[in-house]
Amino acid sequence: MASIEPILATTPFVDVLREVGIIAEKQRIEAYAVGGVVRDALLGRPTTDIDFVTIGPRSGIKLAEAVRKKLGGAVVHIYENFGTAALRIQHETTQEWLVLEFVGARKESYSRDSRKPIVEEGSLSDDQHRRDFTINALAVDIRPDRFGTLLDPFGGIADLSKGVLKTPLDPHETFDDDPLRIVRAARFACQLGFIIDPITFSEMKDRAERMTIVSAERISAELEKIMACREPSIGYTLLYECGALHYFFPDLVALQGVETQDGVRHKDNFFHTLKVVDNLVESVADRPVEDTMLLRWAALLHDIGKPKTKRFSDAVGWSFHGHEDKGGRMIPKIFKSLRLPTDERMKTVQRLVQLHHRPVSLVDDTVTDSAVRRLLFDAGDLIEDLMLLVRADITSKNPKRVRRYLRAFDSVEAKFKEVEEKDNLRNFQPPVDGGEIMSVLKLPPSRAVGEIKNTIREAILDGLIENNHDAAYAYMMEIKDSILAALPEDAFRAT
Repeated sequence: MASIEPILATTPFVDVLREVGIIAEKQRIEAYAVGGVVRDALLGRPTTDIDFVTIGPRSGIKLAEAVRKKLGGAVVHIYENFGTAALRIQHETTQEWLVLEFVGARKESYSRDSRKPIVEEGSLSDDQHRRDFTINALAVDIRPDRFGTLLDPFGGIADLSKGVLKTPLDPHETFDDDPLRIVRAARFACQLGFIIDPITFSEMKDRAERMTIVSAERISAELEKIMACREPSIGYTLLYECGALHYFFPDLVALQGVETQDGVRHKDNFFHTLKVVDNLVESVADRPVEDTMLLRWAALLHDIGKPKTKRFSDAVGWSFHGHEDKGGRMIPKIFKSLRLPTDERMKTVQRLVQLHHRPVSLVDDTVTDSAVRRLLFDAGDLIEDLMLLVRADITSKNPKRVRRYLRAFDSVEAKFKEVEEKDNLRNFQPPVDGGEIMSVLKLPPSRAVGEIKNTIREAILDGLIENNHDAAYAYMMEIKDSILAALPEDAFRAT
């Protein structure tokens, strides 16, 4: 058996592998590093997740407890039923946080109508047999006298060198047992730049219908990893081509297709969308992925309302009027179906989708400062991300047209800067707040207060008054009588 000790020695986590191996030896536990950590070491990729397989009942939990005593760190999870445990430790040299997962070797079998396996204690070979792809079935012994010894029963090294994804066992059985592996295949192809073996891909197509038994949480976790890739379009294209995407993301699939009427065609909005996502990812390559994830989702969903707003007329041809508003209203349902967070993060994606067409209307040289103010007000802190999305939305293959659009958006951003410097509208807060309105006008907290406040805000956005306290206060005193006189009696009731 070959040794990859020299390769492991070049990785920043080799000291962790050696230390865990020493601890395993003292505990008389047979232990191996498996899967992604071995694969990434061989590919020269960084990793922060290290998986260990141990042999024997409760050996994974026992080794995790011993490692924690020696290396410190915090217990993340312990699953007694499965004999697994995870620790989170900080690497002394790199200061990076590492997640160490310890799993007792096991074999799995599945019933036809369940995604949950029947788990039994097993050998290392059993554990490697249950892995999804040959490149993830690699294992190395970490015990001191065998450190770096490679165990590769399925030709994973050869597949790594070829850049091919294959299943260790019959792919039909592999995807039938756990259909999430279909999405994982697309994810690894996207992450690693690998191709999927034709026979394996054929079985992904054949088993795509099995996606109906996979939980949305597991699917969305894989989609987030695809979204974090340099070219998410690779993963989504594979999921579309094998048919899996149709079962868990039908609204995205609905974008696909080109229709012709009276000789007029519209573009394929599915592949346009994937190009927008790739453009966006390229434009934020210098930012941490976690800081741009919501913007990436907004790029994926920016045209999601187009199928439901598509219209054809002789005068205009194809139109998708109001697709940004329709798309924004679809976001909560999509996020809920994918089990994505439906909190402020969802609302951020929703706002970007709803606003993504607004900058286009500001390209005209005759646009008013009022229109610019309103977009600055509506976008707030999202204005820079909104403009990144708008620029990514330029997918023309005509370089002259692309340059023309980009120059137009340069002029829009110049308008933003000019109006922002003059009117200070970023994160706009009314110069006269509700408390002051109630105090000066002797009003209870009621709709009437909101009406006064909104009238002042509209006057600022329309450029009728300056964005400062004195101007807003004077305007309030000027319009208060006419506004209050026009309100019904119930507008003054305390809320």
